[in-house]
Amino acid sequence: MAEYRAGKAGINAEAQARINSKYNNDIAHETLEWIKSITGEPQNTSGDVDNLYEVLKDGTLLCDLVNKFQEGSVKKINKSTMAFKCMENINAFLEAVKKLGVPAQETFQTIDLWEKQNLYSVVICLQSLGRKAGNFGLPSIGPKEAEKNVREFTEEQLKAGQNVISLQYGTNKGQQTGISFGNRRQM
Repeated sequence: MAEYRAGKAGINAEAQARINSKYNNDIAHETLEWIKSITGEPQNTSGDVDNLYEVLKDGTLLCDLVNKFQEGSVKKINKSTMAFKCMENINAFLEAVKKLGVPAQETFQTIDLWEKQNLYSVVICLQSLGRKAGNFGLPSIGPKEAEKNVREFTEEQLKAGQNVISLQYGTNKGQQTGISFGNRRQM
């Protein structure tokens, strides 16, 4: 586990510090309160890094959570504290949330939680799952899910749009020769 690893140094330490700086205790507390409202656990909903890690590291609470969304999402929850069993729980949770509609880019890797590498991404995943909760009749957290806004255009409207020149192509207003960068090279 994380406490037996050597500390990171150099650029790796800087990268880890940058990842750790994104973590927000208030959002983590809100997330743990939301989990408690659905599952009845954990008792301590403090948002500090160590508490979040202790509550979620074995993956059993995460598996219980997704089973509240859809019964049987995780068929076998390992109660063992052996490393590979806990990591199986976390992996089963990740597979289940993808099926529940959490985008892959908002999930985390098993090692992020198990080795306490990136708890910020764990909270992001849980917040994303929290947005989906309303679709399953459960209390939700975070911003409301966006609704689809499909637009239908006629062929005439599509052809008219092809004649419009986008400003993304640039402009030379004010200069006849286009945009010039810096001074000319003197020879």
